[in-house]
Amino acid sequence: MTTGSRIEWTEATWNPVTGCTKVSEGCRHCYAERMSRRLKAMGLEKYRDGFSVRVHRSVLAQPLRWRKPRRIFVNSMSDLFHDAVPASFIRDVFRVMNEAPQHTFQVLTKRPERAAALDAELCWTPNIWMGTSIESPRWLSRLRILRRISADTRFLSLEPLLEPLPDLSLDGIHWVIVGGESGPGARPMEPGWVREIRDQCLDDGVPFFFKQWGGVSKKRTGRVLDGRLWDEFPRTSAPESHSGSQRSALRPASRSPRAEIQGA
Repeated sequence: MTTGSRIEWTEATWNPVTGCTKVSEGCRHCYAERMSRRLKAMGLEKYRDGFSVRVHRSVLAQPLRWRKPRRIFVNSMSDLFHDAVPASFIRDVFRVMNEAPQHTFQVLTKRPERAAALDAELCWTPNIWMGTSIESPRWLSRLRILRRISADTRFLSLEPLLEPLPDLSLDGIHWVIVGGESGPGARPMEPGWVREIRDQCLDDGVPFFFKQWGGVSKKRTGRVLDGRLWDEFPRTSAPESHSGSQRSALRPASRSPRAEIQGA
């Protein structure tokens, strides 16, 4: 069964692992933890253990049955590189991604050190994008570790952005996502923090994706930055087939992006 997604920078989610544990301040209001409680209350077997880390071999082959190419967020409800996920299972997930070159797999972790430790054991086909989350300067070390990973496309998710990142270096990075925290207890994000990162992406030729301002009601605050949407994606050697592929090129802009882009 195809699992569509409301996450703006992807088209589908695939969760061969569910559950996680908090590792940094960005995890405080984890949306996946809230969602897992709801799904458990609804009686979904996959979430009978709530947010405890569990692997699900029954869904490993899902992407192989999806013929239409799409961007797939891997483990939106977990972290593939959590210590509780066996290395053998991680290798199995990679084998599936290797066997589905029609898709682009977006793997995002707050534990890049484990991904780096397993790097040589994994086959990084061009359709696998590897990213890490950074919410404040304290966690810029994740970026340095990400650079050691062999993925052709490496990206940053600066969400929830809780502090400015004046010392951010984009060397070796191919895509940047920025977003504010949303939902109950959401902490504010300053526009100046976002513009500083956007401008750095433009200067460095790195595609920039602005996901949301966030807040208690993210629909109300929206995702427009300086009069336009920023829906830039990296150009890769993966097949071009995603829906609306020229969309971001049609956004009105107050300045011309210098990054080479493909639209959402």
